[in-house]
Parts: sequence; C-alpha cells; structure tokens
Amino acid sequence: MNELKNKVAVIYGAGGEIGSAIAGAFAREGARLFLTGRRLGPVEAVARDIVSAGGMAEAAEVDALDEQAIDKHLQSVVTKAGRIDISFNAMGTSPTEWMGAPLVDMNLKQFSMPLTYITSYFLTARLAAKYMLPNKSGVIMTVTAPPARIGTPNGGYGPSQAAKEALTRYLSVELAPEGIRVVGLQPHGMPETKTIKEIFENRAKTAGVTWEQFAGYLAGMNHPKRFLTLAEMANVAAFMASDKASAMMGSTVNVTMGALDD
Repeated sequence: MNELKNKVAVIYGAGGEIGSAIAGAFAREGARLFLTGRRLGPVEAVARDIVSAGGMAEAAEVDALDEQAIDKHLQSVVTKAGRIDISFNAMGTSPTEWMGAPLVDMNLKQFSMPLTYITSYFLTARLAAKYMLPNKSGVIMTVTAPPARIGTPNGGYGPSQAAKEALTRYLSVELAPEGIRVVGLQPHGMPETKTIKEIFENRAKTAGVTWEQFAGYLAGMNHPKRFLTLAEMANVAAFMASDKASAMMGSTVNVTMGALDD
C-alpha cells in the first residue's frame, strides 16, 4: 500500500468510469489528487467519495481540449501542492456520432470527431511536462483501446487510439532523458463503462444483436473468457504510476486479458 504516497496526480476525465476508477486506485495508494472534467458535478462526486474514504482530492471544471484552461489549472496545482508528479488523461467522448457508418460513407467531420482524443492527450501531456521538467521527475499516462491495433468498423476511433500510442513513444524519447516517464495502458471492452453500452446500442440497431450476444462476443475474445474489471485496470494504472515501474517507458501496457496477443 501507499505506493503513491506524497505523489501529486492530475486526472482528466475523472468523472467518467475509467477516470474515477483510476482516481480511487491512486487515492488508496496515497496520492493527492486534483480531479478534472468538462462537467464539474460528476468530478465533485468522485472527489467527495475519495475524501469520505480518507483520501485527498479536489475537483475542478477543466475542458481537456482548452489549452489555456489546462495550463491555468496546472498553475493552481503547483501553487497548492508545489509540483505535479502524475498526469493521467482519461478523457472520453460519446461514440454515437462517429460509429457505425463505413469509412467510405463518412465525411471529414464525422471521421475527425474521435481525433479529439489525441488532441487532448497532446495538450495535457505537453503542459504537464512543462511543470515536471524543472524537477526532472514525473509520469505522463493515458489509456487507449484495441482498435489501435486491429481493424474494426469504428471510423476514426482506431486511428485516434493508434496515434495516442505513437505519441506515447515520441514523448518518451524526448522526456525520458529528463527523468519523465510516459506510459499508457490498453484495456479491452469493460461492460461497466458507459461507452461499451453505447457501442452495444449502436450495434443492436444495425445488427439486431442482444446484450447477451454482444457481451458473449467480447468476453469470448479474452483468454479467461470473462471481462476485465475497472478495478483490475485501475490497479495496473496505479502500479505503472509508481516508482516500482521505473523501467517502463514509452510503452502501452496490454491489459486486454489476451484479446490481443503480444
């Protein structure tokens, strides 16, 4: 326990299922958390739960696509806590507007919608690095998905996730010599998340599948034939953020439970 004791962590998208799970895992390991999201209400709820459990968390409304808002918030974190040790981008968007249509039928706007993922990751990573460089220490993290490596009918989503993994490698090459690690993790579909439920609803309309059929298909791709849980994913994230993972750099860790074989 307390692998992240005295670490200062900023989490973007902390009001979502993935972001909140990671926030909880980081808090249990002793991190001081600065949680952000585009809507304040869900982030405040996560912060309250963490504080009620004895952790340290503050909530702020920050659009992870707004460079000035991100920088202003990071300045306030440094003012309050003295530094930034961990930056985790878990920003998400609704897939309903960009999933389902064939690429050849998509217009540029529809294809480009998921590219907000790479834009947000670039902004939050670059600005976090600016505050980490003086201390020559820090961890920059994000989360991607299997479509980064496999072809699926998801429009621009797969390319956006692949771009995030490439950016992780590029940032690591530049920042590792300065003491900053850049890593990611790649989970498989988790039914606990709102995104998977929205993807199912989209597929159900076009293919007429039931939730049981859809869930069985996803679970059948994994070696143990069961789903990854948010708690399992968050525990891996906490380890990756800790000093025990000091040798991990420029890597996106496969937590697909065998759905993708490395």
